[in-house]
Amino acid sequence: MKCCFAVLALVWLIAIPFAAQLPAPPPSRRSDVVDVMHGVSIHDPYRWLEDQSSPETRTWINAQNAYSRAVLDKLPDRDAIARRLGELMKVDSIQVPMERNGRYFFRRRRADQDLYVIYMRQGASGKDEVLVDPHPMSADHSVSVDIHGVTPDGSLMAYGIRRGGADETEIHLLDVDMRKPLPDVLPPARYFEVSFLPDKSGFYYSLMGKNVPHVRFHKLGTAPAQDVEVFGKNYGPTNIILARVTEDGRYLIIHVLYGAAADKTEVFYQDLAHKGPIRPVIQGINARFFAAPGGDHLYVWTNYKAENGRVLDIDLLHPAQEQWREVVPQTADVIDDFDASGGKLLVKYLHDVSSQIRVFRPDGKPAGEISFPTLGTVSSISGHWQGREAFFDFSSFHVPPTIFRYDLSSGSQSEWARENVPVESSKFELKQVWYHSKDGTRVPMFLLSKKGLKLDGSNPVLMTAYGGFDISMTPRFSPEAVVWIEHGGVFALPNLRGGSEFGEQWHRAGMLEKKHNVFDDFFAAAEWLIQNHYTSPSHLAIEGRSNGGLLMGAAMTQRPDLYRAIICGYPLLDMLRYQKFLVARFWVPEYGSAENAEQFKFLYAYSPYQHVKKGGKYPAVLFETGDSDTRVAPLHARKMTALMQWANASGNPILLHYDTTEGHSEGRPVGKQIEDNTDDLSFLFWQLGVKS
Repeated sequence: MKCCFAVLALVWLIAIPFAAQLPAPPPSRRSDVVDVMHGVSIHDPYRWLEDQSSPETRTWINAQNAYSRAVLDKLPDRDAIARRLGELMKVDSIQVPMERNGRYFFRRRRADQDLYVIYMRQGASGKDEVLVDPHPMSADHSVSVDIHGVTPDGSLMAYGIRRGGADETEIHLLDVDMRKPLPDVLPPARYFEVSFLPDKSGFYYSLMGKNVPHVRFHKLGTAPAQDVEVFGKNYGPTNIILARVTEDGRYLIIHVLYGAAADKTEVFYQDLAHKGPIRPVIQGINARFFAAPGGDHLYVWTNYKAENGRVLDIDLLHPAQEQWREVVPQTADVIDDFDASGGKLLVKYLHDVSSQIRVFRPDGKPAGEISFPTLGTVSSISGHWQGREAFFDFSSFHVPPTIFRYDLSSGSQSEWARENVPVESSKFELKQVWYHSKDGTRVPMFLLSKKGLKLDGSNPVLMTAYGGFDISMTPRFSPEAVVWIEHGGVFALPNLRGGSEFGEQWHRAGMLEKKHNVFDDFFAAAEWLIQNHYTSPSHLAIEGRSNGGLLMGAAMTQRPDLYRAIICGYPLLDMLRYQKFLVARFWVPEYGSAENAEQFKFLYAYSPYQHVKKGGKYPAVLFETGDSDTRVAPLHARKMTALMQWANASGNPILLHYDTTEGHSEGRPVGKQIEDNTDDLSFLFWQLGVKS
């Protein structure tokens, strides 16, 4: 019976006109598994789907994929959607470079390539030279590479090899001058940083091993099994440790993050030049700290006594707290990021959720500002203390990424690289509106559409959001959004609580027992769009991934009346068991754990998997996940798909797109990205009645 699922799924759809009623999805066995948690009986009829490698689960996955493909592949306009996405995505793309001793290291993907290749350029305008090309590493282009570290003289590079979308990478070394790989290879693991000593005798690296974070030192030419444990013995599965050698090789700087959002951070240092012990600089303070070294000083961004952030100067020769000095004070705008480059501090602010950069001298005196053409996002800043320049990239929903070079001595700004994407940005209109959530809180939302949009309640709207982990959702270039707008739609991004758009208070208002605020903010955004005649429930689609997938689960179970279709990707959905799998212990400080009786109450109150009702009339849903997701366990999407297919009485399709080679992290080939985005858009166009 089970072995016939895949065949049946295909047969059901053969010769059936696409507009006809869809057949039932493949059956999923229900079992009577009951847990008693804090006196409450919890039913879990699809517990068996947690076992990813069992023959029954694999057969079930194959059947679901066959059923979904039989639906998705028959959707109209797929070729046109894929063709337009290809025009937008198959372009020359260069990422922000890392400069070392006049050499520029970066990743670039040509228009005819699937994956980013690692390049080196001698001089800012020199010839691009290939260092590592991942294309020959896998026939299906599922293996990608990234830069992990470069020596100060630019002669040695560490790079990671990622297979599928897994978080784990394998660290390799390359002699840049000889273009020769070194025999030193670190086995697959979750590596956080690789940092060389200037003399190239070895490097420090941090990783998560067997649920315990470590800092180790690798001496070049030795086996990884001989690597020396440097730091981490007293920490556990909710901690992340980062370790970096300062540019001059004098100090090792260590950060200890508590939870993925790093709501508490500790900072340590070691005087390597004098072989000193590892000493604490910041410890025992419930706040976030991130340090950028500059000579004997640490310039530290923190929200300690400053919810919107400020920058401190800590002299490592006199690091006592009473000698800390504030150099960039808190303002009404949130400090979103900063970098210490060329003897200056580049501080990135969010002004009403749009990026601004202000430049300061080390003593805090203003030294200039960097301007941008429209509302948008600076995604990264790259420079170093002894350098003379910094690089950053800027984009908006409809404005393709551009990399700028900033001369730190003159303050001049120039374009270093631009993605020449065929989009007529002048025909788009980006604006920001504000609405009130359930408790009266004012929440902003970005809206992108064609100019001259008619507010008659019939516009197809695609809304996405995140709301968690202190992550800001700002306007970034989106081929999906461009295609949506070109077909007469509106793209909406509300800035929910739980993010960092308005400082730590905004973050804490959307975590733990206040997580319901995130959902309320999202539902209020949908209601505002409907009340203001942008759309109607039958023309409103939503999408979210990871923590945003949890948001989609809450939307489909709490307010199914508001939406016509949902894309729910790589989601967390069983919040009573999530902490038991993969790296989810990192997220307990953000969500809580059902193992705690008090936290169980609020988790149980919203956990989507426990709130699906038999006979409920749910929107159309496309769940997405994959075997190589080693961050959010794919079991969430598997279990929720089975449960929703059993419970749903609306007749709307409940589909699962389950990739057996890809996962959560970056590195997917551009061809695969186009295929997946085509599935998403054709599914949403079908459900909302969007015509090409």
